[in-house]
Amino acid sequence: MAYIHIDHLSETVKVNMPLNIIVPDPGQMEELPVRKRKVLYLLHGLSDDASAWQRYSSIETIANTFGLVVIMPSAGRSFYTDQPNGQRYFSYLMEELPQYLSDVFDLAPQREDTMIAGVSMGGYGAFKAAFSYPERFFAAASFSGVLSLDIFKINPDDSRYEEFTYLFGDLQELAGSEHDPAVWLKRASEHPSTLPKLFIACGRQDDLYPLSLLYYKACLSLGIAVDYQEEDAKHDWFFWNMQIHRFLNDVLG
Repeated sequence: MAYIHIDHLSETVKVNMPLNIIVPDPGQMEELPVRKRKVLYLLHGLSDDASAWQRYSSIETIANTFGLVVIMPSAGRSFYTDQPNGQRYFSYLMEELPQYLSDVFDLAPQREDTMIAGVSMGGYGAFKAAFSYPERFFAAASFSGVLSLDIFKINPDDSRYEEFTYLFGDLQELAGSEHDPAVWLKRASEHPSTLPKLFIACGRQDDLYPLSLLYYKACLSLGIAVDYQEEDAKHDWFFWNMQIHRFLNDVLG
């Protein structure tokens, strides 16, 4: 497999954006060209960047096993949101980046060939994408994802308060907004059959475990099918590396 690093100026985020891509080697492309391969978007967590999956997991080996093209964008600490300051990270992920990949690499996969997954903050972003644009993905995974607004229920003295306000605006107005995972579920429950195949995994020693478990139960109560996995594990790459392989083996066989 070939590993490509690109820096490109984004119109939606207004800064230079690092982008990492895994593609087959030339000999492999003779078997099946890039434009006909399944594509996996992988989103990083709050303290990482586009290099995280390549550095901390065996994603290149996994991509080779399944014959995938893997797209690993950067999103800073944005929670993959369109921020009040005009930096539109969600628009970058869902609009500008796919168009860029189509223009530069002739990569425009159909729904049945497109997946998205992420860890922690990236799990939030992956599910936001899947629930907001179910027609784009046939499978989506949240590994130890932030699937509740509870972590944003903090007082102004908390060091994170200013940062989260910078991302979302007034934190008191988050519940019931487009940023609320509960809202995504409510909308999806009206047409559950249109959703991608959903996968949630979290370790029982992870601080985010209660959020994942509650979200899974909320999905079931609304008739939304989810493949749910939990085990003794922490918020770390040992667990996530195992889960990305499990997810792909499940959806691709």
